[in-house]
Amino acid sequence: MAFNLNEDQKKVLAFSQNVINEVKKVVIGKDEIIIKVLLSILSGGHILIEDIPGVGKTTLAIALSKALSLDYKRMQFTPDVLPSDVTGFSVLDKQTNEFRYKEGAAMTNLFLADEINRTSSKTQSALLEVMEEGKVTVDGVTHTVPDPYIVIATQNPMGSIGTQMLPESQLDRFLVRLTMGYPSFDSEINMLKSKNTNVSTEEVKGVATKNEIILAKKTVDDIYVSDEVLAYIAALANATRNNSNIKLGLSPRGSIALLKISKATALLKGRDYVIPDDILYCFEDVVKHRLIFESKAKLNGITHSQILQTIISGVQVPRINS
Repeated sequence: MAFNLNEDQKKVLAFSQNVINEVKKVVIGKDEIIIKVLLSILSGGHILIEDIPGVGKTTLAIALSKALSLDYKRMQFTPDVLPSDVTGFSVLDKQTNEFRYKEGAAMTNLFLADEINRTSSKTQSALLEVMEEGKVTVDGVTHTVPDPYIVIATQNPMGSIGTQMLPESQLDRFLVRLTMGYPSFDSEINMLKSKNTNVSTEEVKGVATKNEIILAKKTVDDIYVSDEVLAYIAALANATRNNSNIKLGLSPRGSIALLKISKATALLKGRDYVIPDDILYCFEDVVKHRLIFESKAKLNGITHSQILQTIISGVQVPRINS
């Protein structure tokens, strides 16, 4: 239900629901993941999906690119992928005898960086620099990435052979880290009952334009946030920095990311203002990968999620007059 939304906000709410419905045609039983990825896109952020192969990460990215009418490229990251493969390079044009820029894989609207933790640190840094700055510089010439620009990176869980996990400073560049996980029991049965178990994204139709996405991001950014809610975000961040089970707490960039996605959450729930529940909806997805936890917590059988729940319960929730 929409509460006193203006026309732009109503349009964002409508096309968001259309996008979710389209992606759900091929990504079965993962509605919350679809919503959280869309929230990240509306917040102008990038997404890291950490999961085992075969759970639908690539299908999700392709379906989103189609539903959002975005140009899409995919790169399988391996140890021999070079930074120039991502950013592009200069080639000599024999006709003009001048160097011409040849675009790298990252120059697109939606870039799927598959298994980013299988490539070298230099290549990882090249991609993360593009994500952060929205441009690449090759031979002294700067090239701006298209707008909108979204990176969905995937990495295999820690312990997989041949992987090199992203350092914390680079993980911080991702707005959220999500895990798709296995389908539920009922969802898997429905999938197996399907006449065609080879999921095709061809049936996904474009229900939004690039300009609508750009406008949507501006509309989300204008969602109202009270001083009490801002103080709540700051208090949660401060609590992570003063917890005995956490070595390195939430960075200011993390607080800003939490604010941005909370605005998008509020709008998709039909409000033009943020409440504490909007902050908590994606709290773990935004925060957990940005923290460094003490090893003693694991030795004591305390999970990272339990630590974050303790932080949430220890911070007073402000009263918001709607």
